[in-house]
Formats: sequence, C-alpha cells, structure tokens
Amino acid sequence: MTSKADDKRELLRHLVATLAYRGGKAVRGVPGEFALFRLSDESRSASEILAHIGDLLDWALCLAKGEHTWKESAPLSWDREVERFHLALQKLDDYLITDSPLGFPPEKLFQGPIADALTHVGQIAMMRRMAGAPMRGENYFKAEIQAGSVGPDQKAPRAEF
Repeated sequence: MTSKADDKRELLRHLVATLAYRGGKAVRGVPGEFALFRLSDESRSASEILAHIGDLLDWALCLAKGEHTWKESAPLSWDREVERFHLALQKLDDYLITDSPLGFPPEKLFQGPIADALTHVGQIAMMRRMAGAPMRGENYFKAEIQAGSVGPDQKAPRAEF
C-alpha cells in the first residue's frame, strides 16, 4: 500500500511528464525566426519565454531539494533552450523518483513553478498560431503520458484535430 505522500509525489511526476509532452509539442518544428517573435514591443520573445520556463524548472528542482533559489538566465539559441527544457525536466523527475524528502509540499511545487511553466507553454502555443506557425490541436485527455517520460521523444498524438 502506498502512502498519500507517495501518491502525491507520483502525481507530481505525472504533471512533470504532462509538461514535457505539451511543452515538447509546442517547441518542436518551429520556423527559425519564431524564437524572436513577440506579441508586442514590450512582451517577451518566444525564446525569452522558453528560457523563463527553464528557469522555472531549475527553481522547481531547488524547491524540491528544500532550497528557495531563483536564477534568471539569458536566453540561449532556440535549440539549446529546447534541450535545456528537457534536461531540466529530467533532473526534476530524477529527483522526484528518489526517496529523498521534498523540501516543500508537492502542492506548492505544482502551484508555483510547474503551473507557471504550463501557462507559459500555452503562451508559446498561442504565439505559434499568431506567428503563422500553428501546431495542431489535440485532445490531451487521450494522450499517452506516463510519469518519467520527460525527454524530447514523446508518444505520437492519439487524437489531433
């Protein structure tokens, strides 16, 4: 029998895998100029948003380890930020799968950095449409998402439209 803490941790791992699936779809196959696309002169570019997602994931790992450390990084090239995205997800999942204690409750990890990262993935998806490079919509309920699957190679969509 698993404890409630174990169940919450496993749900957190599923949320991280969901972020990998949705985020991976949003950042794959974009035209080269998309990295610099902005909705307005005052808004972040797509690459700045992706860098921010990487910062959020780094923060999530720090929080999981009990550290409240935030670092803002300058954007790398689009391809390097995509690599950083998946690497940060992998590091976070690698920690979550251990027996090491969480420094903050799973609910806090979700409501802070993970939920924020999901919001920014949605921004990138919206920006793609506005930049003329839309991704296909999908019934994510039917997606094959499994805890631990956080790399760039995700299962093929089951119900795109």
